[in-house]
Amino acid sequence: MKSAKNMFKLTAMAAAILASQVVMAQTTTMAQDGTLAPAPMITTESNLEAWNNSAAYIGAAIGRSRVHIDDSAAARQLTAPGQTVNAWSSDEKDVGFKLFAGKHINRYLAIEGGYFDMGDFSYSTSTVQGGTLTGDVRIRGVNADLIGKLPVSQRFMLFARAGMAYVKADTDFSGSRVNSAAPAEHNEGKWKPHFGVGAEMSLSQKLSLRLEAERVRTRDFLSDSGKADLYSLALVYKLGNPAPAPVYVAPPAPAPVEAAPAPAPVEAAPVPTSEKVSFAAEALFDFDKAIVKPEGKAALDDLLNKLQGMNTEVMVTVGHTDSIGSDAYNQKLSLRRAEAVKAYIVSKGVDQSRVYTEGKGETQPVADNGTSEGRSKNRRVTVEVVGTRTDTK
Repeated sequence: MKSAKNMFKLTAMAAAILASQVVMAQTTTMAQDGTLAPAPMITTESNLEAWNNSAAYIGAAIGRSRVHIDDSAAARQLTAPGQTVNAWSSDEKDVGFKLFAGKHINRYLAIEGGYFDMGDFSYSTSTVQGGTLTGDVRIRGVNADLIGKLPVSQRFMLFARAGMAYVKADTDFSGSRVNSAAPAEHNEGKWKPHFGVGAEMSLSQKLSLRLEAERVRTRDFLSDSGKADLYSLALVYKLGNPAPAPVYVAPPAPAPVEAAPAPAPVEAAPVPTSEKVSFAAEALFDFDKAIVKPEGKAALDDLLNKLQGMNTEVMVTVGHTDSIGSDAYNQKLSLRRAEAVKAYIVSKGVDQSRVYTEGKGETQPVADNGTSEGRSKNRRVTVEVVGTRTDTK
């Protein structure tokens, strides 16, 4: 008999859930009189994403630099007709660095400028007839580039740059053949093409790590079309702060209204009911995290207060994401956020066996993932409560 009653109760609850989802085309909450009413949706545009797509930034990089010298052609250029080169050496590697600043134009484009120093390089030659010549070259300059970005996930992107650089190549010569084969000093500055490719990973909302390979054309004493490369590791720091995420605020309670004396209460049978509230992910969690923020806890506390007096049968927390990133990553993130909401609800006294979690990843969008506003609406956590409440009339 007891099992039959439980089966009847579960059947009734399932029917109530199905009916509530078919009848209600929008998310609902319980009004003061016990009826279902539209609930506020915290799904405004993502302030964090908007800031990421427009923030200015600064950075510094250091790494291995290298110039490309055509040894045989350079040796011939530094010798007079009839002379024979019997020794040639060059040092084409050094440590380079750069300082830069930029601004994101949108999700896919940024502009950037900076100062770079490729370091010092050297080459030397000697001839059979006697005499040596050594050149020490320093390459540095400034650049202005347009950067194209390809977001791979919420924390990782690939990028490519193209632009122009004013490159200064200063060469000091020494040895017995100075002035006969080369001047004591040669300085050359020209605008040359500059391009590169790289990857960037966010360490936090404001700090990123960047790995990049870039090349700049050069002009010095030996060549009108030389080239220098820099393979670097950089730290990038975004300036400013994103606007704070919206916080769920419960609507004010209506003022009490005097009513005629109510008839004697008649005990009513428990009425199955379902309540469902959706929270924007930015209201509950920090960027790419699954730890409930203080503002998110306040919103969940308000929901639990509204459930006072309800005999809760089942609570289901469901996490959703936008389409940025891989399916596997979004599935795991949505489930971790649903589990975090469950953990907080259980910490407030709700029986753990009555709370279930689901992660839907990016499979159930409610808006267009092609826009920033649509992606913000899709990053959400819903909490659905099924139970019975005695309706007194």
